[in-house]
Amino acid sequence: MQTNLRPIASLLLGVAFLLAAHGLQVTLLPLRGAAEAFGSFALGVIGSAYYLGFVAGCLLAPYAILSAGHIRAFTAMVALAVTIALAYVIAPNVYAWVIFRLINGFCLAGIYLVIESWLNDRATNESRGLVMSAYVMVNFGAFTVGQLLVTLYPIEQAGGFIIAAMLASIAIIPVALTRSAQPSPIAIVQFKPIWLYRAAPVGLVASLMVGVSNGAFWGLGPISAAGSGLQVSDVALFMSAATLAGAVAQWPVGRLSDRIDRRLVLLALLIGAAITGVMLWLLEAAGIWLMVFGLLFGALALPCYSLAAAHAYDKTPNSELVPTAATILLVNALGAVVGPLLASMVMTALDPRALFLFTALAQALLAAYVGYRIAVQPSLTSAEKTDFDMAATAPVGALVTGDTDPTTLVTEP
Repeated sequence: MQTNLRPIASLLLGVAFLLAAHGLQVTLLPLRGAAEAFGSFALGVIGSAYYLGFVAGCLLAPYAILSAGHIRAFTAMVALAVTIALAYVIAPNVYAWVIFRLINGFCLAGIYLVIESWLNDRATNESRGLVMSAYVMVNFGAFTVGQLLVTLYPIEQAGGFIIAAMLASIAIIPVALTRSAQPSPIAIVQFKPIWLYRAAPVGLVASLMVGVSNGAFWGLGPISAAGSGLQVSDVALFMSAATLAGAVAQWPVGRLSDRIDRRLVLLALLIGAAITGVMLWLLEAAGIWLMVFGLLFGALALPCYSLAAAHAYDKTPNSELVPTAATILLVNALGAVVGPLLASMVMTALDPRALFLFTALAQALLAAYVGYRIAVQPSLTSAEKTDFDMAATAPVGALVTGDTDPTTLVTEP
């Protein structure tokens, strides 16, 4: 293991610092926005702006990397992300934050693409599973640590943003100084939503609706928890518990779906997540119950994208894995653009906890569709399935590198 990971250790270290900075901002921005008296709808627009920038990055960042090379593109995008992290403090108004978040999403998409294509290029056929699984676990771990860092400084101060900028800056060092050769130029992939819908309707629709619900959670979860009267430390605990539970649940859920119809597993998760969301809406959870609900919601809601992706891979030929992956990821990101906007309207009309009523409604609608598809479409046999691959389906990034191996992709929260 040590031999296989040594060539990419510097890249993984850079990822750890970068994702810690990103996790900190995901929790910090909604809380600081609320402190600045931004309304729920404004915060929803800011959350959607990130995913809109991310979609733009999926489409356009490959051209920047082809033009400048991996290291130069990475350095430029991280430098811009650092600048944006500090700009939030200098210009605390809604319009500026929408622009900043849009740019931040674009930068993160490009950064993910650089790192993932580099890791995939350094991995051999024998080590690829280990390398990409290590990458996934570093993503989850660093993101969770970053969320907890929100408690270091009062929300009203600039300390949290400065820490985020420092962490992102440090991410440049191990990548810029690596002795690992730059990967081959990336390939531009095609998006085939109509073709994928015909081949795997549940995969495409589930990817979209999971983007709607989970995008709303990532964009507005902290403000929903804070609006229910929770302290910053409790908000950080809630978000971190959900993230960790989602990470831990990926593997057992995926392996279970190898043995039975993935759609049945997805249906069970959606029903459980919807019930948990309704409970979060109705109850003012605190203390141990906050932890329990955070764990339940994360374990049930966050692995749903993985099952949608795995089902899509089952239904498409190996020669179409890259278009399949690219389409699922783009559709998921588009859903995440819409989710915070719609959820913010529900929160404005009702109360901050109504975020989870919104996620429950989205999950219930998707559950009804999945149930319908199960009724009209026979299950695949075990021989027709691909084995569940956590690195190929875990929701931690958002891009494909142009390789024919689906383990070169991730999806971003």
